[in-house]
Amino acid sequence: MNELSKETSPYLLQHASNPVHWKAWNQSSLDIVKETNQLLLISVGYSACHWCHVMEHESFEDFEVANTMNQHFVSIKVDREERPDVDAIYMKAVQIMTGRGGWPLNVVCLPDGRPVWGGTYFRKNDWINTLEQLQEIYQSEPEKMIEYANQLHEGINSLGINISENASNGKNLSIPNQIMGKWEKSFDWEFGGYTRAPKFMMPCNYQFLMAYGFLNKDQNLLDYVNLTLTKMAYGGIFDTLDGGFSRYAVDTKWHIPHFEKMAYDNGQLLSLYADAYKLTKNELYKEIIEKTFDFISREWLASNGSFYAALDADSINEKGILEEGAFYVWTKEDLEKILNKDFELFSKVFNINTFGFWEHENYVLIQTKSLEELAQENEVSIEYLSNKKKTWEKLLFEKRELRKKPRLDDKCITSWNALIIKGLIDCYKAIPNNNYLTTALKNAQFILEKLWAPEGNLFRSFKNEKVSINGFLEDYATVVQAFIGLYEVTLDEKWLHHSKSLVSYCLDHFYDENKKLFRFTSNLDPELIATNFEIEDNVIPASNSIMASNLCKLSIYFENSFYEKIARQMVEQIIPNIDYPSAYSNWLTSAFFFSEHRKEVAICGTNSLELVKEFNQKYLPQVLIAGTNQTSDLPFLKNRFVANETNFYLCQNKTCLAPLKNSAVLYKELNS
Repeated sequence: MNELSKETSPYLLQHASNPVHWKAWNQSSLDIVKETNQLLLISVGYSACHWCHVMEHESFEDFEVANTMNQHFVSIKVDREERPDVDAIYMKAVQIMTGRGGWPLNVVCLPDGRPVWGGTYFRKNDWINTLEQLQEIYQSEPEKMIEYANQLHEGINSLGINISENASNGKNLSIPNQIMGKWEKSFDWEFGGYTRAPKFMMPCNYQFLMAYGFLNKDQNLLDYVNLTLTKMAYGGIFDTLDGGFSRYAVDTKWHIPHFEKMAYDNGQLLSLYADAYKLTKNELYKEIIEKTFDFISREWLASNGSFYAALDADSINEKGILEEGAFYVWTKEDLEKILNKDFELFSKVFNINTFGFWEHENYVLIQTKSLEELAQENEVSIEYLSNKKKTWEKLLFEKRELRKKPRLDDKCITSWNALIIKGLIDCYKAIPNNNYLTTALKNAQFILEKLWAPEGNLFRSFKNEKVSINGFLEDYATVVQAFIGLYEVTLDEKWLHHSKSLVSYCLDHFYDENKKLFRFTSNLDPELIATNFEIEDNVIPASNSIMASNLCKLSIYFENSFYEKIARQMVEQIIPNIDYPSAYSNWLTSAFFFSEHRKEVAICGTNSLELVKEFNQKYLPQVLIAGTNQTSDLPFLKNRFVANETNFYLCQNKTCLAPLKNSAVLYKELNS
């Protein structure tokens, strides 16, 4: 029977009424596979996935399909957001077998979990035929399947960088010019991003490129980042009415999104636009920050301070049918009725023309020019057009709220909450709005109280007042990163001590002495068919690259050379092996710590918090900040507080200048 009704994951619950005898991923289910010696069918997806819904409707809700699956297979449904470890292993297998990946992810395995076949979306008849053929081979020629499983298993284990042979072993970790030259060849100089579709936003790519351009005074690179962030903000991928970004654009101009909105994207994009605002003071970026915060607060912020996971790509249309993007799109006729005499000007701003047309008479709003340009072209003042735009957006938002909203995935994922905390902290640094900090602190307290067990481990998921699944390295790395960020804006040292405790737990349960990297899963969890060391930065940076940065910072705060040694060993294994830099951008950011750009600042005095707030509003990506308004036992600050004085300490490579007495001199030294 279908057992998914016992689960809390919204994605698994979506499949709870399927005639397929789904089981959840757990030891009991895996034991049944071995006992029955049947083929194991693993189907991975997530609640906001459009093609997952399509395959469910076409196949998993169909009794003919269910009969085939139930008769010959033990079928397990996996929410990739709750079990990224399972997803990562079988995604590697499918990429080896087919050269591509995606969701839904469907894999058939031997009873021991080793895959023999896989793919993504399948139509009903193809699905049935394939499963029947696999079952026939398993019955008649099992040795063929076993041989292939052995070969594929070797391939899965061999993936990744050959770190043992190519590590730099203490050599210079500067970023080679040829890496940047190769990277720049993929830049799209018309619409920003990369010259391909679909277009993913990849925030950590632009965080690094912005920092690299700033530190190396490369205006061309800064212009490219600015172009990308502007075009993303103008595009349909950003919801100008409600705020928040969709997961990716299906085209090259950021116009048509794959309409789901994910917490992990929006948290990181808050950080990206906040840093860009600090550097440029571009009011467009401030608008993006404010709208995205409003969206997160309105749609995802729970009363306990946690953030929900996602909004679905699909929603109910006017005909009562679930349709991708139905909530977000507009027909020309609807816009004409709503906007009346303003429609002509509105259509010029948001391209209700061939450029903004999508399909089925629908338009997705996209801006191609700044309001300054549009005001000049239409012979109106910028103030008039700006006010009109706000009025139109408010009006359309209110009309759209009357529609059926996309389905909400109301589980809380620890790492995604931590990424939003980090985003809010970065927004507070750029624009000291207390709402950003208050919201971040409330969420951090939720993590402390609900997701951090007395035994020292974090949990991955929270829903209906229940925690589930032991946390993965991603959860620890992002929470530590968020807690360090909270220290940077509050100077409350408890956040550093919490970070240190979590790092100690990771060293005990995740660190591999031989690989000199952290495993993705704890050594307390059952082993999968392969050990995953997550090293490639993707839409979320690799958990190892985040941890390397965390260790770098904590090594300074606690004057802990062991942390620095581990971080250096991690970075040294990656930098010399980089081929395509977009997949290692957060590692490249970590490498700044071992460069001449690295500096540390300590601000000690009774008004240190206000001075740190001033400091945080400046774009100084290479500088670590600390401070105190009292005597501190934190090693980096020890013996630096002097009553009735304010002192600024500037340090580099474990050497500090004599205390400076005013911030103007400090900033002059930092920019020299």
